[in-house]
Amino acid sequence: MGGEELIELKFRLADGSDIGPNKYNPTTTVGSLKEIIISQWPQGKQNGPKAVSDVKLINAGRILENNKTLTESRVPVGEMPGGTVTMHVVVQHPMVDKKNEKQLADAANNRCSCSIL
Repeated sequence: MGGEELIELKFRLADGSDIGPNKYNPTTTVGSLKEIIISQWPQGKQNGPKAVSDVKLINAGRILENNKTLTESRVPVGEMPGGTVTMHVVVQHPMVDKKNEKQLADAANNRCSCSIL
């Protein structure tokens, strides 16, 4: 082939189900992948992501950055050429509830300190 080889990815959700596999250009950004995940999120699943900021993509133990391409983000160790790369998807909704913010702030201020004598 004359151009860059496509990368085959599948996205593993928290319940063990997958989105994909599909092939992507190595110049695809992580942010674009997150948009694809949101658009292909299974209809029956609760707590689906609403925005790109709700999704964390993890590959080889690293959280991938939105502005990086697959080429820049991909860790080649342990990946077989021509194989499917599995990325883990974590959905983390932002906490906007004022009551929860106050509880988190109070918890941070009420720290326990122990000393060993």
